[in-house]
Amino acid sequence: MNNDHLSKQAFSDLSLHPLILSSLNEAGFEYCTPVQEETLKYTLKGTDVTGQAQTGTGKTGAFLIPAFNRLLECREQAEPKVGEVGCLIIAPTRELAIQIAHDAETLGKNTGLKTALVYGGTAYEKQRRQFDEQVDILVGTPGRLIDYFKQNIFTLKSVEVLILDEADRMFDLGFINDIRFIMRRMSPPKKRLNMLFSATLSQRVLELAYDHMNNPEKIEIIGETVSAKNIEQTVYYPAISEKIPLLIGVIQTEQPFRTIVFVNTKRNAETIEAYLRANDIKAAMISGDVKQTKRQRILIDFESGQYAVLIATDVAARGLHIPDVSHVVNFDLPQLEEDYVHRIGRTARAGSSGKAISFACEDTAFYLPQIEKYIEMALPVEQITDELQPEIKKPAKVNRNFKARGRGGKPHHNKGNANHKRRHYNKPKPKPTN
Repeated sequence: MNNDHLSKQAFSDLSLHPLILSSLNEAGFEYCTPVQEETLKYTLKGTDVTGQAQTGTGKTGAFLIPAFNRLLECREQAEPKVGEVGCLIIAPTRELAIQIAHDAETLGKNTGLKTALVYGGTAYEKQRRQFDEQVDILVGTPGRLIDYFKQNIFTLKSVEVLILDEADRMFDLGFINDIRFIMRRMSPPKKRLNMLFSATLSQRVLELAYDHMNNPEKIEIIGETVSAKNIEQTVYYPAISEKIPLLIGVIQTEQPFRTIVFVNTKRNAETIEAYLRANDIKAAMISGDVKQTKRQRILIDFESGQYAVLIATDVAARGLHIPDVSHVVNFDLPQLEEDYVHRIGRTARAGSSGKAISFACEDTAFYLPQIEKYIEMALPVEQITDELQPEIKKPAKVNRNFKARGRGGKPHHNKGNANHKRRHYNKPKPKPTN
């Protein structure tokens, strides 16, 4: 790993609380990344910011560090009470919320600030009990935050810092009304520090910022490309029937240290997992309907090296910081060009290098022109050699609905299902009419 991704701005030269500097030193952070340098320039003076920052650029530190600083300054004036939240961080997904909370514990280790994490799908009472004590930083997803708020478990009237991360994703997932509900019940924008980060500062994102923030400074890092410059990107043009052998051939040839394979459907993920395991490749899959506890266990096992390959739908494309991912494979090209950038951003993090390989089959190749326009480059084309099409073992049990199609194919109707028969074939006959 190199330090080309860092600026010349040292944290020690900034007006940061000594406890923050101590925490950063212990975590091994000496210099700012460009997005941190530009953000701290304004936020440490109390100015709101909207930032356009790609994944892996250090934006979590860009908003956590000024949040710590503000809370420690406020604590010197008045001690917070149980039930009052000093900093609220809203994230669109559970994975991103978990990652932010983890980073808050690391970067703020010596500050004495207490972080609480809430998200839906699990541990309702355990998460609620966090508010029995003082909470300085609350990280959560919109649904669970609103649930606890309506029960008066915490108040938002004393919020000193508001942070919205992945604001564009909030819109995509339909959370925007929930976000506005929360923001309207907080302290006025002029009485708090507001930070909004998004992969794209679209008009709808900026409208949200200007409605609920105090004249934010717009930050866009000049010179950053849409996709990381230290990612080697290539594309293959396989037939649908060639995709799984090609994936296995790529893994066998490249011998990657840690790989994430992205697909567009859970059905494809399950089938790929079965084929990889049948061919002696340790793999696991996660998707949106896998239970949260199981997803977290799989991610931990993947990070520890128990699995060489993680197959994932776009639930894993944002917010995860899994170190040392050497390869990303787009088994299915994403429909949205922004998702391509988020996917390949799982590799080459914090100045390291990585490789992104995409399969453009007949079902998804038409997404490629928009992707290439967005990243401002044409992906180099690789030829499918005999070495990349090995003889593969077929798993004992394969998802018979698998079509390897980027958009899922047509739904499968199981006419052998008893319930199906009962609904469609055992209807009572109509009475005869005279």
